[in-house]
Amino acid sequence: MTDRTPRLNEVLDRIARAAVRAGRPVPGLVAVSKRHDAAAVVEVARQWRERCARMDMACTGVAFGENYVREGAAKRVEVDAALPVPATWHLIGHLQRNKAREAASAFDWVQSVDRVAIAEALARHRPAAAGPLQVLVQVNIDADAGKDGCAPGDVDALCDAVAAMPALALRGLMAIGRAHDDPADARPALRAMRVLFEGVQSRHRGVDTLSMGMSDDLEVAIEEGATLVRVGTAIFGAREVIP
Repeated sequence: MTDRTPRLNEVLDRIARAAVRAGRPVPGLVAVSKRHDAAAVVEVARQWRERCARMDMACTGVAFGENYVREGAAKRVEVDAALPVPATWHLIGHLQRNKAREAASAFDWVQSVDRVAIAEALARHRPAAAGPLQVLVQVNIDADAGKDGCAPGDVDALCDAVAAMPALALRGLMAIGRAHDDPADARPALRAMRVLFEGVQSRHRGVDTLSMGMSDDLEVAIEEGATLVRVGTAIFGAREVIP
């Protein structure tokens, strides 16, 4: 089995260094595990917790992100059964309404709510015993035709709708920005996301999460206010093929 410890440590060190330089709190990490099998995820979870133990840190942030509902739901069952303490699971990929029932049961967070109909479907299918589903509203901050997310001008109305649903807990915003050769070129969009986020925070209690930044631009994202970054390849390596 590939030892991913150096990769994981480097990512966690990059996050910590960027936060120190920016004078900001260290953001959380979602390790994007799509297209990697359960054994790889278990390995990373164990390494993550071992690092926390070595550094005498409270390890509350072992979290994995999946793009596909069915793949993530099946993987979660296998991974959590192998861990002494279950991980936290985020759906970060586009969600179709016909997958909302499964997503509402299988995930702790859904970061990709981009329209009221999706929020309503998640709220309708969230098991009461599981408590509110943690929700981020996805914003297409670059007006990129190839990306999902609501328009910036629709953020307030969508956040108001999510916040009014007792089965959901509005936690903040998420964006997947355009790819740039120079990560610094992402700064204007990341800064615009922070402005939107601060506006939502001023209107809704409990909003504390701005999910933006990935392997290539996480430092810039942290400088611009990310409280959660999503990193896959830099931790897991090249994606595998999952049946």
